[in-house]
Amino acid sequence: MPDNATDSFFGYLNWLFNPFHGLKTTEVYDLIGTSSLTEHALYLNLGYWREANTIDEASEALPLLVAKRGGMGPGDTVLDCGYGFGDQDILWARNMNPGKIIGLNITKSQVERARKNVADAGLEKSVDLREGSATEMLIENESVDLVVSVESAFHYRTREDFFREALRVLRPGGRLVTADIVPTENSDNLFRRMEQWLSWNLVAGKFNIPQENYYLIPSYRHKLSKAGFVHIDITSIRDDVYAPLHEYLSKNRKFVGKMHPLAKIMAELTLNRSADSVYAGLDYILSYAEKP
Repeated sequence: MPDNATDSFFGYLNWLFNPFHGLKTTEVYDLIGTSSLTEHALYLNLGYWREANTIDEASEALPLLVAKRGGMGPGDTVLDCGYGFGDQDILWARNMNPGKIIGLNITKSQVERARKNVADAGLEKSVDLREGSATEMLIENESVDLVVSVESAFHYRTREDFFREALRVLRPGGRLVTADIVPTENSDNLFRRMEQWLSWNLVAGKFNIPQENYYLIPSYRHKLSKAGFVHIDITSIRDDVYAPLHEYLSKNRKFVGKMHPLAKIMAELTLNRSADSVYAGLDYILSYAEKP
């Protein structure tokens, strides 16, 4: 086995099974690589399952939900923070017809693949994917109509810095929309509370969610308001994300075969438990806010 493959193998092993070992966000996604569960793209989101029957449909439905909530349309300049492999940007360019999409992503391996995907789609003139940080945006003041972040804002150090930067780059009347993961409110039941704690801390530890981003929906709303946003609306959509995803994967185990060999073990252990237990500590929100 080549040295880099050996390093990757043992890095994955340590990440999966060592409770005291975490990774930087870029390292997490470098390890995951192109191990998307979808069949026809490289989406890494959990999907929006209200009307979806397959994981590909759900993975497209989520960014479309975000785009529609933000009123994405012709002529808009859109800033996509944490764009993964660029599939959502291609989807938006083809379906929502914004004037321009600019993307920021800190994982170099994803940036390179995403740019190739955009070039292959013939969308280089309208989709500009950059390597850069969502908390230190190299974007001009008041130059963007819509800022979106699909399943990435929980990584940012910190999410509050992202809110401040988003407000800065948005034009007056501009919108911020996130599909984001936050903890659930603690149950009064002690056993359930332990389930919630274990569920949240497993995900937060393995996917590099900073301690500063551990807060509930009311605090999320307060932090958006403190940053300067108005007309804030936050909705939990967890029932249309976690349980149907879990049910689908439990019935379609072929998708587990696409994973890294060591990740298959973790996946099988997870799928043999109930969704209610696995995702006990995780809420999933769709958040909307405007710049005055």
